[in-house]
Amino acid sequence: MCDRAIRSVCLLLVLGAAASWADDGSSLAASPEQIQAWRDMKFGLFIHWGPVSIKGTEIGWSRGAQVPIEEYDQLYKQFNPTQFNADAWVTVARDAGMKYLVITSKHHDGFCIWPSKYTDYHIGNSPFKRDILRELSDACRKQGIQFSTYHSICDWRHPDYPMGSPGGQTAKPNPNMPRYYEYLKNQTREIIENYGPLGIMWFDGEWEKPWTLEYGNDLYAYLKGIQPSLIINNRVSKGRLGMAGTTQQTHLNAGDYDTPEQRIGGFQKDRPWETCMTICQQWAWKPNDQMKSLKECLQTLVRVVGGDGNLLFNVGPMPDGRIEPRQVDRLREMGRWLSRHGESIYGTRGGPYKTTAKIASTYKGNAVYVHVLDWSGDTIALPALPKKVTDCTLLTGGTVSVRQTADAIEITVPPQSRQEIDTIVKLTLDGPAGEIEPITLTSPSLAAGKKATASNTFMRMAEFGPSKALDDDAGTRWATDSGTKQAWIEVDLGKPVTFNQVAINEAYDRARKFELQCKEGDAWKTFLEGTRIGEEYSKGFNPVTAQVVRLNILEATDGPTIWEFQLLASRQ
Repeated sequence: MCDRAIRSVCLLLVLGAAASWADDGSSLAASPEQIQAWRDMKFGLFIHWGPVSIKGTEIGWSRGAQVPIEEYDQLYKQFNPTQFNADAWVTVARDAGMKYLVITSKHHDGFCIWPSKYTDYHIGNSPFKRDILRELSDACRKQGIQFSTYHSICDWRHPDYPMGSPGGQTAKPNPNMPRYYEYLKNQTREIIENYGPLGIMWFDGEWEKPWTLEYGNDLYAYLKGIQPSLIINNRVSKGRLGMAGTTQQTHLNAGDYDTPEQRIGGFQKDRPWETCMTICQQWAWKPNDQMKSLKECLQTLVRVVGGDGNLLFNVGPMPDGRIEPRQVDRLREMGRWLSRHGESIYGTRGGPYKTTAKIASTYKGNAVYVHVLDWSGDTIALPALPKKVTDCTLLTGGTVSVRQTADAIEITVPPQSRQEIDTIVKLTLDGPAGEIEPITLTSPSLAAGKKATASNTFMRMAEFGPSKALDDDAGTRWATDSGTKQAWIEVDLGKPVTFNQVAINEAYDRARKFELQCKEGDAWKTFLEGTRIGEEYSKGFNPVTAQVVRLNILEATDGPTIWEFQLLASRQ
């Protein structure tokens, strides 16, 4: 790190590099060794917290929406989380098997959880007064957890930032973006100098128009000049493609890794990535928020790692400073599982088999770990591997047999040895698994990849279109607009086919009444009816032959959203 005497010279050199990012984008990027060390950790704790927890509404976004601006901006005067204990938070992360922690230093609402000398809107002027970043950074170092921060580029409260609440939809009367940019640089430098070195600086809010590619690349270079080892996500610049999080034009846009949000990223080995996802539904704490089951939590982790990504899993602490006990219990359940099976997660890479809704795989050295997340029949048949299997064990306990042929790897596990959440088969090969090109698994669903239409798509965004429920990708979904209580998704199978089973993976358990229909001429015929769907619905029925099939959700508590909709021809 440059000392104060020569920092200005260093920064001039670094900023010159930023100007030529398009010519040499790799000059400041994190080194392969730095990225691999971060990848090896796999699992981190994300924390969204601030005075808004008093209201139980979403951080930043509820300012001027659910909570009037005048009230929201005064919440810090009541914020006194006397039960906050940094050591306890970090212990929860460690017990969960997490290796790094990312805390919101400043969200879109502008409140700073450290006593910044560049604003009065900070924790030091609350009744609590204590420096949360100092206590957390010290606790992380003491317990061997990497400390990192989230920092919002946008600031809907700051008078110089052009956009305001609600949701960045209003314009301020006298903005000054160049002056705000200096404020942003000063604060991020202050964090690194006072609480660093950091593992990651996790940016957000870059989607708004006042932020440009030039600002983003310049900030990236500026911070790398202060801490060259710093890893910075792709939201520092302008290349992110929506919530899918992948980066377009990487040669133009700064950022060391991609950031899928609230979804499992697609299989991607050529560029590092990290899914950020909430343990409940809201980022900030909300009373009685719906929490993910242990199965959903663990299978999310496995699918993310199987796709060659990291998982940054979010909690929102309560107003009193504690992480909600039920969330602590769930995280510790994950940690107990990882203490037994972490060999198949930590330090691995995704593959060689690409992840599906039922199968994920990871590898390390000569070992391949096949994660069977859903069984149908006694034997799983996988495509052949170009290396010989020399040994096999069932990491989760019990017996397994593996038969290798020129065409397939057949894995058989008796019912008593299968696990509901994840049955892990370790295959030892006669050479490095990393030499194997990624292998695509064929979907058993007759609907996979077929033409799909729907009555409604969330904000008409293609990334939430009906085809996403038919792509055999557990990380994508068809979603509908908030407030939608009825919706349908329809698939054209291309020709009449016969099927006798449906499998549906629904997000958020919102359906309360549905039917499956097939088209006969111009009329729809109902062949299956039900109530709730949930994350793992499967039902057999008498064989149906049809070309066009519709899932018709007749009643829902809110906008229905489906991860996967599969039609299967199962043996009777």
